[in-house]
Amino acid sequence: MFLLRSLLFGIIFYIGSVPYVLAALLGAHISQPLLRASVHGWSRFHYDCAKWLLGIQVVVDGKLSEEPVLYAIKHEAMFETIDMPRLFHLPAVITKRELFDIPGWGPAAKAYGMIPVDREAGASALRAMITLARQMQAERRPIVIFPEGTRVPHGERPPLQSGFAGLYKLLGLPVVPIAVNSGVLTPKGKPWWHSGTMTYKVGETIPPGLPRDEVEARVHAAINALNEPA
Repeated sequence: MFLLRSLLFGIIFYIGSVPYVLAALLGAHISQPLLRASVHGWSRFHYDCAKWLLGIQVVVDGKLSEEPVLYAIKHEAMFETIDMPRLFHLPAVITKRELFDIPGWGPAAKAYGMIPVDREAGASALRAMITLARQMQAERRPIVIFPEGTRVPHGERPPLQSGFAGLYKLLGLPVVPIAVNSGVLTPKGKPWWHSGTMTYKVGETIPPGLPRDEVEARVHAAINALNEPA
């Protein structure tokens, strides 16, 4: 049954995404309100498809910040990437540069305020990321980073990528770490989903200005909180 539901989800979600992508692309050229409405509508459409077609319930355990902060989030599935505009107000999500090469989606994502990072480019990539992040910070938009750098299977705890510490130091923002257990519902690299509850567990806000070792240890523990045994 879960294979059939996953297939139905894929068909409806990807076909249904076309009008949102076209509207976002149009908005990127002529209307910022249209662009933002399209992105937020697409994120909500994804959430509704997951809820009604896959039987996935989303729970936020804890309180999200009402102030602009740096969100450091565990990354186990594509779900949380698409869900960010629904979860936060105008989030500037740091994501891999290759996604910006996708026709239609890439230009719209850039115009919306997504922040590309090229992990192969070293210090120059970090400087470009910081420049864009500061622009989003000036607009009082939350910054979202997946500090482990890539999707990881549920239960794995890779070290944080160096870009997180640089962003934390140079932006001077409080950090809100969030654990995610979406990987329980979908095996990495597989096209199917299981029904169940996906949880965002919001950790304690971490103040700016801490030493690198301390902030990395606290973030790493908090974003992996849902990997701990019950």
